[in-house]
Amino acid sequence: MSLTADVKAELTAVRDASPSARVAELTSLLRFSGGLHSIANRVAVEAELDSDVLARRVARDLMEIYGVRPELVNVQGSGARNGSHYAVRVIEGGETLARQTGLLDQRRRPVRGLPNKLTTGSRGDLAAIWRGAFLAAGTLSEPGRSAALEITCPAPEAAMALVGAAHRLGIPAKAREVRGVPRVVVREGEAIRVALARMGAERAASDWDQMRQRREVRAGVNRLVNFDDANLRRSAQAAVAACARVERALEILGEEVPEHLREAGELRLAHRDASLDELGHHADPPLTKDAVAGRIRRLLAMADKKAEHDGIPDTEAAVPVGVED
Repeated sequence: MSLTADVKAELTAVRDASPSARVAELTSLLRFSGGLHSIANRVAVEAELDSDVLARRVARDLMEIYGVRPELVNVQGSGARNGSHYAVRVIEGGETLARQTGLLDQRRRPVRGLPNKLTTGSRGDLAAIWRGAFLAAGTLSEPGRSAALEITCPAPEAAMALVGAAHRLGIPAKAREVRGVPRVVVREGEAIRVALARMGAERAASDWDQMRQRREVRAGVNRLVNFDDANLRRSAQAAVAACARVERALEILGEEVPEHLREAGELRLAHRDASLDELGHHADPPLTKDAVAGRIRRLLAMADKKAEHDGIPDTEAAVPVGVED
């Protein structure tokens, strides 16, 4: 199962004991999954859902709360919506149900957002609104850079109502439009965890948090490995460049090189991958790393000065192309 399916399966099993929360969830679900239609010049209420289990639960809630007997239809997907989905329709008594749920106002006009009595309700009712909206039109992507919890909305007003409810619940949600379709989006790992928990998907919230933490740890390790690799590459390139310059310096100076500088240069060539500190331990008698560095620096400077005087390539010219000094 996908993350979205896992969350919806858990939310479908949530049964809030509060009558007002049950009404809020069902109304929100109807609003975000289809809402009102006109069938044979009659107002019909319809919800299109991804799950047979959820469709049967919605039908049961409609019977228990409003006393209507809906029609359940298995619809084969087409166009942008692939796979089977399920329609829960109320045609007989549809207008009465629309008025009772607040999907129609007193003048028989469709409510473009959400009924005001719901959005000004308790925190439990607000959480139920989000639960219903996610069950109807929500998606959850995996943790990562583009992680998001999104709900597709039927109208900008519905998106703004959902954002208002989110802010009262402490969820940092934002409304945006993608290819002309209003959406409500929650980003950032902690915000998504909070949103899942507020809706009632406690297990999904915990699983999400663990996945996010594992990803962050893995990303941190990868960054350290890449950092170490970069340091190793730089160190290797520096060693190649240093040895190439020392070889060229000894070649330029020939017999003119002072003995203590020759020893430092030959020490560098004999232990090409060693650090300056390690070179100092190999010297006889042992030298500090500053002493080794100073002698090699003077060797190169002396050779470069002679090369300039003689008009020949200096020690830099011996460094292979593509290798940083």
